[in-house]
Amino acid sequence: MPKPYSQRMNDTHRKAAISKIHIAKTQLGLAEADYRHILQTVGKVKSSKDLTVQGFDAVIKHLKGLGAEFTTPPRAGKKPHNLDSQAAKAKQLQKIGALLADMQLSWEYAAAIAQQMYKKEALAFCSGRELIGITTALVNKQKKGAQ
Repeated sequence: MPKPYSQRMNDTHRKAAISKIHIAKTQLGLAEADYRHILQTVGKVKSSKDLTVQGFDAVIKHLKGLGAEFTTPPRAGKKPHNLDSQAAKAKQLQKIGALLADMQLSWEYAAAIAQQMYKKEALAFCSGRELIGITTALVNKQKKGAQ
């Protein structure tokens, strides 16, 4: 016998949908009783874990109608992957990565510094000395932000 439609939803997608519903609940400041009422009237269930795919869609659509907004966080970008991890540059890239993470900046930000300072299209084309310069620029930006 095939599984019911509600059980065919990928577990990762199910968890993401439940999280989305709970984010909306928090955004809207819904009381627990109001939240449960929405689940019962719109999704026809008592708990979000029992929602079917159609139920998730209906509840999320209803919460959007109430004013919930779902935004995607900015992507961190990708670390250059074509450099040998054993190379001397790897240590500088680790420092750059740590500085970017600390300041919540993307790898594209570091690539823009490489473009501005050294006319390089990507960090992968920077020499070790140039990577040190980019690290220094990021440290200076970090210091300015801390003041």
